[in-house]
Amino acid sequence: MSSGASRSSGSLGFWMCLALVMGNMIGSGVFLLPASLAPYGWNAVFGWILTVAGSLCLAFVFSRLARSFPAQSGPYGYSRLAFGNAPAFAVAWSYWISIWVTNAAIAVAAVSYLTIFAPVIAAQTGLAAILALGFLWTLTLVNCLSIRAAGGFQLVTTILKLLPLIAAIGITFAVAGGAGSGKAATLPFRSEDISLQAITATASLTLWAMLGFESATIPARRVEDPERTIPRATMLGTVLAGGIYLIACSGVALLLPPEVAASSNAPFADFVARYVGAGPALLIGLFAAISAIGALNGWVLLQGEMPLAMARGGAFPRLFGRLSTAGTPMVAQLVSSGLATILVLSNYSRSMGQLFTFMALVATVATLVMYFICSLASLRLMQQGDMRRSAGVIAAASLGAVYSLWTFYGAGGEATGWGAILVASGIPVYLLMRRAGGSRA
Repeated sequence: MSSGASRSSGSLGFWMCLALVMGNMIGSGVFLLPASLAPYGWNAVFGWILTVAGSLCLAFVFSRLARSFPAQSGPYGYSRLAFGNAPAFAVAWSYWISIWVTNAAIAVAAVSYLTIFAPVIAAQTGLAAILALGFLWTLTLVNCLSIRAAGGFQLVTTILKLLPLIAAIGITFAVAGGAGSGKAATLPFRSEDISLQAITATASLTLWAMLGFESATIPARRVEDPERTIPRATMLGTVLAGGIYLIACSGVALLLPPEVAASSNAPFADFVARYVGAGPALLIGLFAAISAIGALNGWVLLQGEMPLAMARGGAFPRLFGRLSTAGTPMVAQLVSSGLATILVLSNYSRSMGQLFTFMALVATVATLVMYFICSLASLRLMQQGDMRRSAGVIAAASLGAVYSLWTFYGAGGEATGWGAILVASGIPVYLLMRRAGGSRA
């Protein structure tokens, strides 16, 4: 174990790490996914249950890896210890892609909720793209100026986003319990509508909302007492976020008419408007935008840290390993946001709902490569004697690997194809780095 470096003072304590985990998970998904899941009815509820269970298995694996190797920079470091340079590069490259694709999707989600205040945004796709990129580049600037400021911003936005979610869960229980039954129209459960294919499809979408439970492992070198802080923040954040998602999203999916949810740019606000009123719905819309912006901030932080770790491991050009005078990976930030910008501009003609769903699935496919290899890495490290053997970790890693493969299948042909192309695009980079002698054994 590399615990020697774990006691150094960092910029991120437990509460900031918990905010990073929950803030990255609770972003746009809880507010926009009901529109994507509406056609699946009760299948989505079962998809959520399986996704939360699979995510908890994977989060447990990451928490144990972080405890055993606190000096490693997350998935790249774990896979490199277990399998060497090539698999580690595949993990880091695919995860980096998933991060900037995620940032593009979250920026679109933030703008989508602003349409309830300014409907003209939804009618002009070019305007929506410009606003999304405005959010992206503003938070890129924040993360370039100060990691601690970015962490503080994450903590504040996480607290703000939890308040309306707690209220929304209360509305769900009240409506389900009979209060406001005059407007309630719970989607009836029919066993003949439940299918494994539909559940598999929803699991790929719902996993998008759970992406981020590994967030605290990425900036490990900036974390105070990482061998204790990261595992605690990872597990607690996953449990809390998973419970909130399961209740809140299921409530919207089952209590809002499917045709309304499916065509809505702000399904959560429409849900509140139906059962409480238009005024509170506008407030939900505002908090939804704040939630997405907070998540975007957390993911922007990670889009700089991952290339930094790769560059320091010799798997990426040294330019990405340079720090600004503020100690931030400015080059990595600028390149990552530049790629997200290209993705948004090249797909801006899609509706916001279609654009969000497409990007969510592509990001999920790219992330699944990392989840699968890191699950195998934990098993390998235990076999090598580098990590303490544990029946719980073996079971969680095995289930996590199977779950990753199953969700990959459920993502569908288009997203899987785009994900495969993006991951394969890293092959020339890896070969060039090897030729230059940068990929060290």
